[in-house]
Amino acid sequence: MRILLDEGFLFGLGAFETIAIKGGRPLWPGRHLKRLDRALSFLGVSGRVTEAEIYEYLETEKMAEGALKIVVSEKNRLFLPRKNPYTEADYRRGFLAAFAEGRRNEHSPLTFHKTLNYADCILERRRAAAGGFDEAVFLNGRGEVCEGCASNIFFVREGRIFTPELSCGLLPGIVREVLMERCSVIETRILAEALGEFEECFLTNSLMGIMPVVRLGEYSYGRGGMTDRLRQEWPEEF
Repeated sequence: MRILLDEGFLFGLGAFETIAIKGGRPLWPGRHLKRLDRALSFLGVSGRVTEAEIYEYLETEKMAEGALKIVVSEKNRLFLPRKNPYTEADYRRGFLAAFAEGRRNEHSPLTFHKTLNYADCILERRRAAAGGFDEAVFLNGRGEVCEGCASNIFFVREGRIFTPELSCGLLPGIVREVLMERCSVIETRILAEALGEFEECFLTNSLMGIMPVVRLGEYSYGRGGMTDRLRQEWPEEF
């Protein structure tokens, strides 16, 4: 693999997507590439990736399962295969989440794109892991819940699903997008002190699908109910 020095490597002016691979096929490649194009356009980077290139790579490398990370900067186009880190044991026990020490900047345009400016997420997730947690969840400058380091977050109360609105400062995830198309999801502002009002909590991203959360900070959440029903409805995708 050859990586060329450019503003992506030196200053983070690049973008990436991580696509789940199941049975030799990518999940939601069109949605991922649309988001990648949006980020590259925002950054002023000219490189593009097509679905045909993804399928050609999977066939050439005989990749049947796992995850494919696509990284694009002005001089680089990288296809990086890896394992999906989430296991059935994770779903059975549910995630433990902590609050991130830093705050998400809801005013920065970088917040809404999946760019190579990812250090805050990596560092916060490492801190969380060192404390025995699976994920760290960001609050914004107003004390509102935003997202996890590598996930979007949802809550359930009285059979209704709630998630932070985009203006709170978060990356619009692919599974988030699908859920909002298929379910009645209420986008709202959720203050940290109101988290005890909810009965369930779950995280989403393209590799984990829907992950139950049993604890976030000092708040505990039940298992089953809406979260498990959502996972069971679309087993071929999650």
